[in-house]
Amino acid sequence: MKKLYKAVIPAAGFGTRFLPFSKSVPKELIPLVDKPVLQYVIEEAAACGITEILLIISKGKESLLNVFAPAPELEMQLARKNRLSELAEVIETAKKVRITPVYQEELNGLGGAIRCAEEFSAGEPFAILNGDTVMSSSNGIPVLGQLLEVFEQTNSTVMALEKVPQELVNRYGIAGGTMISQDVLKVEELVEKPEPAEAPGNLAVAARYIYTADIFDALRDTKPGKGNEIQLPDATRLMMERGKEVYGRVFAGKRHDIGDKLSFLKATVEFGLQRPEFAEAFAAWLAELVRKNN
Repeated sequence: MKKLYKAVIPAAGFGTRFLPFSKSVPKELIPLVDKPVLQYVIEEAAACGITEILLIISKGKESLLNVFAPAPELEMQLARKNRLSELAEVIETAKKVRITPVYQEELNGLGGAIRCAEEFSAGEPFAILNGDTVMSSSNGIPVLGQLLEVFEQTNSTVMALEKVPQELVNRYGIAGGTMISQDVLKVEELVEKPEPAEAPGNLAVAARYIYTADIFDALRDTKPGKGNEIQLPDATRLMMERGKEVYGRVFAGKRHDIGDKLSFLKATVEFGLQRPEFAEAFAAWLAELVRKNN
């Protein structure tokens, strides 16, 4: 069993769903209350024992590297004013992980992005965490940690799955197969955005993965698909056809796709209500706002 300590965060896309904001600021830097999305993602990885992160970026998104870059003057100022909790927020995660950037020269899909990680992987298994998606756990174990439990039992590729309404399966990649426990699926089918009547179920692939290095051979042999992009599900299907097992974990928690405007607004409210310093006042204001608009 190889230990999982590497993660890849794809963050090269233009974020067109969040224009015009994302023209000048990467969508991964959108804040939830006071913390950028990318920081939530990296903190999830660090909490699961990840120490090496490959951040896949494109030209113009170098500001992503500043999230955990040293800021001596700011750190000195916070320490001098005894603002230790804020200082910890700024420096603690950076101590736990080493972040290496790489440029994705051609923006040709998630599969194309993961191709950039072969040298980084060096034959080791690695996690993938979508850089614009925050995952909230409902059982105390980070979502990546829930996948890690399955990986440690199977030594195989594992993807996060969430149940979605049957009428909405055509918005997602859907996994089908055999449930081998209450929340673990042995994946036998992967269908991208199927019509409800043709879907193998209602379990959508959800922004967190653990892959074995076998994926790189499959990616090399995967031809461009929809949008002339290298699709990770296509490569995963090819990997399964070659005899490699793939599992899915129906995770306990919730996905927040911050690249989507409505999802961002909902997440902002949810995360705001979790902050003890203003949750009560914020909830009262929301209730009053709803009352006035009804």
